[in-house]
Amino acid sequence: MTEDPCRQDSDLDSLIEALNSSCHCISLDREALRREMEDDFALRDLYRSLGATHPYLFSALPVFVSRHHVDRMAEIIRAIESVIVMPAYHDHVMRWAPEIAHFDPGPQGVFLGYDFHLGLHGPQLIEINTNAGGALLNTVLARAQRACCPDMEGLMSGPVDLPRLEEHFFGMFMSEWRRQRGDQPVRSIAIVDNAPQEQYLYPEFLLFQQMFERFGLETVIADAKDLVLHHGKLRYGAVPIDMVYNRLTDFSLKQAEHAALHQAYREDGIVLTPHPRAHALYADKRNLVVLSDQALLSSWGVSGDMIALLAAGIPRTIVVDSAHADELWQARRGLFFKPAMGFGGKAAYRGDKLTRRVWDEILAGQYVAQALVPPSERVIQNEDVPLALKLDLRNYVYDGKVQLLAARLYQGQTTNFRTPGGGFSPVFYPV
Repeated sequence: MTEDPCRQDSDLDSLIEALNSSCHCISLDREALRREMEDDFALRDLYRSLGATHPYLFSALPVFVSRHHVDRMAEIIRAIESVIVMPAYHDHVMRWAPEIAHFDPGPQGVFLGYDFHLGLHGPQLIEINTNAGGALLNTVLARAQRACCPDMEGLMSGPVDLPRLEEHFFGMFMSEWRRQRGDQPVRSIAIVDNAPQEQYLYPEFLLFQQMFERFGLETVIADAKDLVLHHGKLRYGAVPIDMVYNRLTDFSLKQAEHAALHQAYREDGIVLTPHPRAHALYADKRNLVVLSDQALLSSWGVSGDMIALLAAGIPRTIVVDSAHADELWQARRGLFFKPAMGFGGKAAYRGDKLTRRVWDEILAGQYVAQALVPPSERVIQNEDVPLALKLDLRNYVYDGKVQLLAARLYQGQTTNFRTPGGGFSPVFYPV
C-alpha cells in the first residue's frame, strides 16, 4: 500500500499542534528587534515610530509547522515552476495577458510570494504574488526571536541562515541584473512605488535602502510620477537609475503617472524587477485555473505524478462567467471569489458572505472562484483570554527555491494588519 503523502509522525504532529495552541510565552525580543531595525544611524527611532503608526505589524508569537509541510510546500512550488517554463503554458496564459507582458527582458522577478493555507489534507496554495512585501521585515523579525521554551531550541526559520539572508537577497538582485546586463557594472537602484512614504510597508523600503547602500549601490526611494526619461536614461532628480525594485501594483504600467517607467522598460533603459511579464506568468489569478486543470496539464505532457501533486496542492479554481452564474451562486458557500488582477485581498469575498449586489459586481468583473480552504489557527493570549487567529504561510521564492518562510496572523476575511496580537510572525519548524 502506498503511504499517504500527507501523513505525519504522530508525536511530531501532536507537538506542533500543542505549540500553536498553547505556547503563549513571548518569543519576540523587542529590544533586539529595535537594534535590528535601527542598525544604521539614519534609521534611529524607526522602531519607536512603528509603535504608533504600525501597532499590529509584528506579532509577538511565532508559528510552528511540521518539516513535512515545509517540504510539501517546496515540492508544490517546484512543480508549479516546472509547468510555468513550458511553452504551452506561456502560449495559454498570454491569451489574457496585457500587451506589455509579451516583452521578455530576461530577469525572472524578485520576491515571488507563494501563499498557502494549511488545510485538512496538507498545504493548499491560495495565490502567488510577484511583488510580495515583507521579506526584509520578516528577516529582522526572525533574527530578534529568543527561545522561550525548550521545545523551541533547534528549530529552523528557513533554508537560508538568517545572518546570511540579506547577502542572499542582494545576490538575487545582482542575478536579475546579470540576466539583462551581463557583466556591465550596476551603480544605482530605485525603490519605486506610488507615494512611497504613504505606503504601509514604507519602513521596509527604508530597510532595503540601507541594505543596498551597505552593498555599495546608490539608492533612492522614488515616487513613480517623479521619474523622468532623459536621453534614454531614467533619472530621479539628479540621480541616473540603472535598476528599479518595483513595488507598484499597476502591474502592466498603464497608468499615466508611470509613463516614464513604462518607456524606459520597453526601450531597455533599465532593469526592472519584478516586471509585467513576471506578473502575467505567475500572479494573474486566472493562472490558477490552468494549474488546477488536470486534463489541460495532461494534454501538455505533464507527468501523472506532477499532476497529482498539483491537484492535491492547488484548490480547484474556475473562471467566473455568466454561463455558470446560477451554478456558482448555488455553490458559493464553498467558494472564495477573487479578482483576476487583484492583490492584497482587495475586492475578494468568501462566498457565504456574498450579497446579491456584490454578486452582480463579480459577474460584471473579471473574477475567479476558488474552492474554499479555511486557514489553520494560532492561539494567542489577548488580555489573558485565549484567542484563535487565522494564519497563512508565505514562501518567499526566487528561481524556484524558497528563501524564507513567514506567517501572517489575522482576523476577518483577509490579512489586514489590524488585528491586536496579529501581524507578521516568524515560522519555525524542526530541523
